[in-house]
Amino acid sequence: MMRNLAVAEIEDEMRSVDAAAQVQPKVTPCQACPLRNLKAFRQFTPTEVDFVSYFKSGELIAHPGMTILSEGAPSEHLYTILSGWSFRYKLLSDGDRQILNFALLGDLLGLQGSVFDSMGHSVEALTRSTLCIFPLQKLWTLYEKHPDLAFDITWLASREERIIDEHLISVGRRSATQRVAFLLMSLYSRCVQAGIAEGGQTVFPLTQQHLADALGLSVVHTNKVLRRLTDRELIFWRSGTLQIRNETGLRELSLFSNEEPRNRPFI
Repeated sequence: MMRNLAVAEIEDEMRSVDAAAQVQPKVTPCQACPLRNLKAFRQFTPTEVDFVSYFKSGELIAHPGMTILSEGAPSEHLYTILSGWSFRYKLLSDGDRQILNFALLGDLLGLQGSVFDSMGHSVEALTRSTLCIFPLQKLWTLYEKHPDLAFDITWLASREERIIDEHLISVGRRSATQRVAFLLMSLYSRCVQAGIAEGGQTVFPLTQQHLADALGLSVVHTNKVLRRLTDRELIFWRSGTLQIRNETGLRELSLFSNEEPRNRPFI
């Protein structure tokens, strides 16, 4: 009975989330968060862990294709990706979609809603995902009492800006082949940093349509570029798995130099 009441209270707060999403109480204690075992993320002090545990109100289970945040709608929550992939995007008036970037483990979603009255983009789950829920009404307590965590949020926002900058450079200055190569290389680098890539291979749930929508290319052109990269034995991509066969060659082709930093923060 108590569990049902807790779920109901959380669900009342989740008006901006797709109705088919599943909201549940804190299944994963912050003290036992699996992300804390990854070397890529900075260690929290016991006091910080206690605060994040207080900050977290529950978990959201989003299935592929579900809307997590909607463009033009207010958002009362921040989310940290505990597992799975999502992507941020905008829809044009003619229905065309521009994918802004992809979100992986430890990435923060919804910060824009804490600054503006509504979201300027939407977020969709690419795979089955678990997200930690943080109500915005508690955000000021973080800024008031935990300046290190407040700086972490600023760091994450700056990193997001840096990723968008690189995508803008790709669309504006890289050739189609370089665009695809850069996106594959950057996502693979992030997968390595998140501990979900090994031996040059990682789970890769994107479709060619996702790549095309992110890079401003047609699906036909994207397919031709992927075949070209495969023929040059730089990559192999099939059935949701990406293999980097020649990392040095892919880096050189894509002009990739944007390494993910070590010991990055997450909330």
